Amino acid sequence: MNMAAPIARVKADRVTLAHGGGGKAMRDLIEDVFVSVFRPDGLEDQARLQADALAEPGARLAFTTDSFVVDPVEFPGGDIGRIAVCGTVNDLAVGGARPLWLSAAFIIEEGCEVALLRRIAASMQDAADAAGVRIVTGDTKVVGKGSADRVFVTTAGVGVIPAGRTLAAGRVRPGDVAIVNGVLGDHGAAILAARGDMALSSDIKSDCQPLGQLMEAVIAAAPDTRAARDATRGGLASALNEIAESAGCGIEIDETVLPLRTEVNGVCEILGLDPLYLANEGTLVVFVPEEMAEAALAAMHGIPAGREAVAIGRAVERHPGTVVMNTRFGGKRIVDMLVGEQLPRIC
Repeated sequence: MNMAAPIARVKADRVTLAHGGGGKAMRDLIEDVFVSVFRPDGLEDQARLQADALAEPGARLAFTTDSFVVDPVEFPGGDIGRIAVCGTVNDLAVGGARPLWLSAAFIIEEGCEVALLRRIAASMQDAADAAGVRIVTGDTKVVGKGSADRVFVTTAGVGVIPAGRTLAAGRVRPGDVAIVNGVLGDHGAAILAARGDMALSSDIKSDCQPLGQLMEAVIAAAPDTRAARDATRGGLASALNEIAESAGCGIEIDETVLPLRTEVNGVCEILGLDPLYLANEGTLVVFVPEEMAEAALAAMHGIPAGREAVAIGRAVERHPGTVVMNTRFGGKRIVDMLVGEQLPRIC
């Protein structure tokens, strides 16, 4: 598309079924709300991708996709668009890939405010700029009133894994140190407070942020980094259980060093929730060999997303496949995989 050409403006305040009908109204919506912000190289039926990293001998493509249905779609610290970008970028980054390109597809409910879509698109572009990626292709669909909840977003991401880099949960070995980059549960607590169902008042904001720069710093400082997971739905507990099961070893964590805000702990105590299972959108756990743990921590502390990083435990030979927390009272507690859902529509 020639971006110098004038872009038609959407005159309606709300989306109608005509905006999904394939005609001029749909084209106006796409060009005005999305293309004008994301500025792809053209309006073909596919993105045509080129990067020097693809030509490096031994480099591999990484590809991931995710859908986002958060309620409410806007909340303290972010919105559904920011989560869509950060969530997909982080899925690539924790696997050792350098994120490069994203696609974005929107399911829009009839009656959704056009102003909301503009805010979401701007938020997505801001997050993409921060992550160093481009939104290069996408799609929109409009469904009837009541067939969706304002807007759903699906993103897919492509990145490049440099030659010789292998991160996988199965590589974790007894003795490896588990490190988290920041506080736990902020996203889940922020969403809960934003819904207003419980008359809770708090200043908690979502931790939603891209983690690609952080992962590159960790891998540079600790070249034998074993594995990483972003602690999204199911929280830290589910991420650790996935790693323990894949690695065939146990994991032990220390309750006294877990980074939790007082406000998050308070919300969880009032509602009977466990912060280990609350969703995060900018928090990861990474396993590195013991001899590289200090270097990894120092590197994380030098990145804004890792300034509150702390070692929380390690992999062990005993109780393979099980996560155990050493409690502040001197006891031990099994941290099992989340059964069911603590909070619906969280990301």
